[in-house]
Parts: sequence; structure tokens; C-alpha cells
Amino acid sequence: MWLEVCQTEGREGRDPVSPATYKYYSYIADIMKSYPWKKDIRELRKPDIVGFRSWLIAEHGRYLAAKNLTYFHAVLAEMSTRGLIDSNPVSGISVRKDTRYKEPIVIPTPKEIEALLKAADDLANSKNLQIAKAWERYRPMLYLAVDSGMRPQEYVVIAGRNIQKHGVQVERALDRGGELSVPKTPASRRFIEISPETLKMVTHYRDHKAVSNPYDLVFPTSTGEWQSLDNWRKRGFFAALEKAGLVITKMVDGEEVVTPKYTPYSLRHFFASMLIAEKTDIAKITTLMGHTDISTTYDVYAHLIERSADEKGHPSGMIARMKNKPAKSKRSTR
Repeated sequence: MWLEVCQTEGREGRDPVSPATYKYYSYIADIMKSYPWKKDIRELRKPDIVGFRSWLIAEHGRYLAAKNLTYFHAVLAEMSTRGLIDSNPVSGISVRKDTRYKEPIVIPTPKEIEALLKAADDLANSKNLQIAKAWERYRPMLYLAVDSGMRPQEYVVIAGRNIQKHGVQVERALDRGGELSVPKTPASRRFIEISPETLKMVTHYRDHKAVSNPYDLVFPTSTGEWQSLDNWRKRGFFAALEKAGLVITKMVDGEEVVTPKYTPYSLRHFFASMLIAEKTDIAKITTLMGHTDISTTYDVYAHLIERSADEKGHPSGMIARMKNKPAKSKRSTR
């Protein structure tokens, strides 16, 4: 009944919801209906709602639990207004939307990302031959990080065979000990479309610049081993931040100290934020990010996620979309 009201006449005197919002409400309603209710809705009391809340938190995470209780309150409020139930047992019961991020994650702006990519271009064309040589490798790494949203431990050891016609296949990563391993979860194995510009750059480095190595690494060291995350962070990423002016200067014990404004993981958060801003379907975002389930995506990006949109985004390479130049490559069927 509630969904029909939202779609046809609008709840609480509001306008009917958009198709995208209706789809989101339907998703929430499916979660509500999947709970093993033992009573008719007219017989529900506060202890029943508390039990529902506990189940929501355990099965779907705090963010979705909070959203479900909010909308369940709206469902019962609508029923109460129409005289279908006497009272609303959800009143006064809620979920604190705490996430594992105690403070909102800091995300670079599109202009900052453009400045970072330009810094990589400039460093790769430096008159200092040593710097230019290093950035033959670091430049395609940085572009790939921005364009794919991959974890740093994934793209530093991306395999040559996993650079494919329209994007990259994630199949391995560095483990916590810095050793070459498989991704930590099955969901981490995924295909990500990237911009033609990035694909060409990475493919060129793989085919013409990379040192021959037994691990099929696209970005090996000069000795054919895989890079450490620390090496990439300090010698590559932080150098690009400094070149782009993306640093923070502060006084520590009377001395001026310059620190990076962002970390390599910030590029992953940027990728997710762009998908969210484009109103990409949350399930698609979860897949592209390599999250185990939707609850993880909500948990990490709760403060960014918007519930409605008139049209969805179509992932085809983050850099191409950021520059408002949609890629014309054929869609992968993966």
C-alpha cells in the first residue's frame, strides 16, 4: 500500500516520487519483507521493532538499518493516518548511523585530480632524465588509479594479461605482508572499464617499457620484482602531490613541515564519489569497488550516497567522464 501511495499520489501530501526513488523504496521494502515477521502488522509492539532493528544491523549494517527503520516508521505513520492501525510502534526506536570512519573521508575535487594528472604529465616530461625515467612508470600507474578506483595493493601488481580490450581485470593484490597474493575476497575479483587514454598509456608501458619479469607485472621494478606500497606512496604519489601543490604546510615544534594532503587511497574514494554523484546504481558501485556486499558500500560512503536520480551514470572510464568526453568504445559484456 505504501509503495502505491508513494508512486501515485505522494506520501504525506507530497508529489509522487520519481521512478528512481520508487526503485530505491522498492529495494528498502524488499528488505522489510524479507524479515521473518511473526505477527500481523497491526499487532506489532515496540519489542517486535527492537527485534527487527537487531536483525537489520546484523544482516544489513548500521546505515541500511537506520534507513529501513526510518521508512518503516513512514509506512506505519501512513497507515495510522489512514486509520488502518491505532499507533506507530516504531516511534522512538532508531539506529545510530556510526560507520568505521569516525570522520567523513577526505576526497579530492575534480580540479585537484586534474592538477594531479597534469603534475604526472609534467614529471614524465621533466628535463631531469632520472625524474622522467621514473615517471614513465609512475604516470600510467597514477592514471590507472584514478580511472579504475582499484586499491593501491591491486594496481601496483596488476598483471599484463589482465589489461584487456576495454579495461582491467582485477585478480591479484599484495597481502598485508607485502607478498604477491590473490584478492582478499571473491568480490575483489572484478572487471573495470577504463578510459581509452588510460588504456593506451598502460598498454604502451606494458608492451614497450616494462622490464621482463617472471610475475607478468605491468609495473615491475628495474630488477623485475613488484613494487612496495611504501615506495609508490613516497616516491611516486607524494611527489605528484607536491608538484600539484596538494600539500599541507604546518608548524611543528617551531619548524615548518610539509605533509601530503591525500593518500593513494584518496583516489579510490574519489572514484566512488564520482560514481555516486552520477547516480550510478548502488549494486554497480559495490561491484566496481570490489566490496563484499552493499552494506560495506553504504558503511564507507554513507554521507555521500543520494537516494534518487532521473538517470543513471554509465561507467566507461572515470577520466573520460571527468573531462566530460564520454568514451565511444563498445561496452564490455563482462
